[in-house]
Amino acid sequence: MIPFLDLTRQHVALKHDLMAAAERVLDSSQFVLGAEGGALEAELAQLCGARHAIGVGSGTDALRLALTALGVGRGDEVLTPAFSFVASATTIAMAGATPVFVDVEPDTLTMDAEAAARALTPRTKVIMPVHLYGHPAAIDRLSAFARERGLALLEDNAQAIGATWGDRPLGGWGDAACLSFYPTKNLGACGDAGMVLTTRDDVADRIRRLRHHGDTGRYHHVELGYCTRLDEVQAAWLRVKLRRLGEWTDRRRHIAARYHAGLAGLPLRLPVERPGARHVYHLFTVRHAQRDALAKRLADDGVGTAVHYPRAVPDQPLFAADGERRWPEAHRAAREVLSLPCFPEMTEAEVDGVIAAVRRACESIG
Repeated sequence: MIPFLDLTRQHVALKHDLMAAAERVLDSSQFVLGAEGGALEAELAQLCGARHAIGVGSGTDALRLALTALGVGRGDEVLTPAFSFVASATTIAMAGATPVFVDVEPDTLTMDAEAAARALTPRTKVIMPVHLYGHPAAIDRLSAFARERGLALLEDNAQAIGATWGDRPLGGWGDAACLSFYPTKNLGACGDAGMVLTTRDDVADRIRRLRHHGDTGRYHHVELGYCTRLDEVQAAWLRVKLRRLGEWTDRRRHIAARYHAGLAGLPLRLPVERPGARHVYHLFTVRHAQRDALAKRLADDGVGTAVHYPRAVPDQPLFAADGERRWPEAHRAAREVLSLPCFPEMTEAEVDGVIAAVRRACESIG
C-alpha cells in the first residue's frame, strides 16, 4: 500500500524536537499570546516578505478577519475563484458580503485575470486569488489590476507557503494574505492554526484587536471582535517544522519532477509550472477524462489518491448556483482532477510504485 499521505512518518522523525518544544511551553506556563507565537510571527513575516504576521486559530479565521480588517461588509462583493476549497467563499459570506465567482485558468486552475476583469461591478471591494495546489496565481497581473481599480488584494495562500513569483515570495504582494497550518499543509500544525500577513499597519492593528475580542488593551473593547488566537504549543511545534520547510519543499519538487518524467506521454494532464513561478506542490494533481475509473484502478493497485475538489464552489448546496456555462473551466476541473501521493517522507520506491501503477491504470482504461 502506498498512502496518499502519512503524517506519522513526519512526526516520528521530529518527535524529540516536538516534545522538547511542548515542554518549553509547559515550563513557561505562557499558553496564549506568548513568546513562541511572537517568534513564529516574526519568522513567517520574514519568509513571506510581509511587515506583519498575526497568528490566529485557523486558516478560515485568518480569511474572515482579514476580510473584516479590509473593510468588507454588507453590500460589498469579493471576487473569488469558482474552483477552490469552499472556505475561500464562505468567509466572504460570513463577513456579510457576496462572493462573486470567477472562472480559472485551464492550466494552473487559479483565478483567470481576464475573467476577473469581466466580473467587476461598482460593488467590488476585494480580489481574493487562491494560490491553488502550491502554484502561484498570476499575482503580478492581479495585483496591478487591483491597484489600477483601487481595490484591495487578499491572497489566499493556504496551500502555497514558500512559493514565489519572480523570486518574490507569496504573501507580501497584496493588502493581506492568509496562511493555514491545517495538519496536511506543507507547514502543518498538530491541530488547527492560521495566520494573517500584511504590509499595512492599519490592517495588522485591526486584526490584533479582532482576534482578541476587539480589545486594545486593559479591557478596552472598541469593536466587536472574536476569540481566535494561535496557542503557544502549536506555535512552538510550527517553529520546529519551519526549520525543515525548505528541505521538505525541495523533496516535494523532486517527487514532482520524477512524476513529470515518469508520466510523460500518458493521456493525463500534468501540473504546470509557469515561467517565473516556483511551485511548492502542496498537491500533485493530474487530470483525466475518466478520473473516477483511474482512481478506482489505483485503489485496486494499492495507491491512495484524493479529489481536490469534486465540485466547483458555486455548485455547493450552500450556494446552489447554476453556472456550468458561466464557469466552464471550474466545472471541467471538478470532473477531472485527481491528486497523487506527494509528501516529503515518500520513498523513492513508493514514487516508482505510483508511476508504475498510474501507467498500468491508464493502459487499462484506454
